[in-house]
Amino acid sequence: MGTRLRPYTVVLPKPLMPIGEYPILEVVIRQLVRSGFAHITIAVNHQAELIKAFFGDGSKWHVLIDYSLEDQPLGTMGALRLIGDLPSYFLVMNGDILTDLNYSDFYDDHVLHERLFTISSYRREQYIDYGVLETADGKLHGFHEKPRTSYEVSMGIYMLSREVLQYLPDGNAYGFDNLMLELLRTKRPVDVRSFDGYWLDIGRADDYLQAIEEFERLKNRFIHD
Repeated sequence: MGTRLRPYTVVLPKPLMPIGEYPILEVVIRQLVRSGFAHITIAVNHQAELIKAFFGDGSKWHVLIDYSLEDQPLGTMGALRLIGDLPSYFLVMNGDILTDLNYSDFYDDHVLHERLFTISSYRREQYIDYGVLETADGKLHGFHEKPRTSYEVSMGIYMLSREVLQYLPDGNAYGFDNLMLELLRTKRPVDVRSFDGYWLDIGRADDYLQAIEEFERLKNRFIHD
């Protein structure tokens, strides 16, 4: 529902937020088409009619687009239960990502190795603009001036095997986090493919403004008219 991007998303659903002259989801769709994807299913709930009105059947982009409508929010993975024609392997991703990831390479690598679940990951640094104190019983035991911490994070882009569907509940909200914990609990393999190109999740206002600023300068990295 784009709560972290309010007030912008009061008027528009997050996938229709503009990046340059395009909604962010149009940038994603153009990239997927260029990578060889022929069928895109958009899982919709919040402001679904606006998204359907803009993208229609996908003929404008020479791709088949259809829609899976949720009566209630089902989360990133729970929504897959409503899609009856999923192939043996398929890509799942958020609709608010700006990246130059090669989707066809990501897809082919997963299929070649017959993986169950592959996460595209990105290393991101977090900065703390304060002196950080380590204390115990009111005494200083350590000090770090403006430290930075590096994390490997999910990019919100995944490759799945249909086998994953057996872990998803019917009709209940079920997120990426729920599925990862279940696969870890059952000791099922989850592969992680690190990416070192460009990536921004525009779900936060700061990242959205950065994407607007950088898109025009780097446009040729993302789309090819």
